[in-house]
Amino acid sequence: MSLLITVSIGLAVGVMVELLLPGHRPLELILAMLLGVAGALLTRFIGAKIGWFGTEEPESFVTSGLGSIVLLTLFGLFLKRRPPGGPS
Repeated sequence: MSLLITVSIGLAVGVMVELLLPGHRPLELILAMLLGVAGALLTRFIGAKIGWFGTEEPESFVTSGLGSIVLLTLFGLFLKRRPPGGPS
């Protein structure tokens, strides 16, 4: 059940981030949702393996949301193409 909650957190963060940014395309929404889920699952897995928290503890859900935000931010900063005509 907690894995389902983690995935839901990642989906919610991905959707919120995409809807807050200007210019919506369906493919970008799907990508944001997938990146949100990936960030949530990765953070939950790493935190449990390192021993910071158990997978059923509330901290795992909070860090899942933070991990989603971090991964989406890194994607936006480094991997997303710049709009044409923008600064080089």
